[in-house]
Amino acid sequence: MSKKQTRIFPPARQDAQSARTDVSTPQTQDPAYRLAFQDMDFLLREDLRPVRFQLELLKPELLLEAAGIDSTFVMYGSARTPSHESDAAHHAKMPGHVDYYEQARALAQLASACPLDANGKRQFVVCSGGGPGIMEAANRGATEVGAESIGLNIVLPFEQAPNAYITPHLSFNFHYFSLRKMHFLIHARAVAVFPGGFGTMDEMFELLTLMQTGKIKRLPVMLFGKRFWQRVINFEALVDEGVINAEDLELFQFVETAEDAWKAVQDFYA
Repeated sequence: MSKKQTRIFPPARQDAQSARTDVSTPQTQDPAYRLAFQDMDFLLREDLRPVRFQLELLKPELLLEAAGIDSTFVMYGSARTPSHESDAAHHAKMPGHVDYYEQARALAQLASACPLDANGKRQFVVCSGGGPGIMEAANRGATEVGAESIGLNIVLPFEQAPNAYITPHLSFNFHYFSLRKMHFLIHARAVAVFPGGFGTMDEMFELLTLMQTGKIKRLPVMLFGKRFWQRVINFEALVDEGVINAEDLELFQFVETAEDAWKAVQDFYA
């Protein structure tokens, strides 16, 4: 009977173009006259932090939705992990860690072969922290089987460019560690944790705490390299000291190969 109602206000992009004026007066040249969303000095004010939080939370979520991504397979691990192509000096610093790079790469290939669901959504899309080492291996594995993958990078005092294997339109940059960690888990259906340092352990323990306290649903968490993890963290001692329960050790499992990890995911969702 009537045409579909269209919006009566012009889109923000059109308003932004209209705001560009050739009229130069003291009023139009003052920063106060700029549209708020075009005024970087305004947006970067200390008291605009809550707005920046909201934008950093919203942007990746909207772009992942537009890309048809329903769930992710998150891979944590050290940025220092060498590949076979790394130089001998790098290998000498981390003997035995090359295999972790290859297992992350292989696991990414397995996860990336997951077909679209009945609604045409993508499942178990590989998601890394966007940097080198294990993160590079994860994105590399997905690329090698023709799949897209996500990189969640972060601004650091030292230079850290996103690795070359991340799908460009799924390469995100964060200012806030807290929001980056939230985005790791919003769509996660499985998490693989490879040997790593403070950053890896921070991400791992936050995930385990969220599951332990019931803040998020249980999901398969695989720790690669039982020898490494039992050497650097005495999980049983935490139980013996009474600071965690014995059943908390069931929040994760140790694996050694990509095939073991992928089977654990399949068993969990069977």
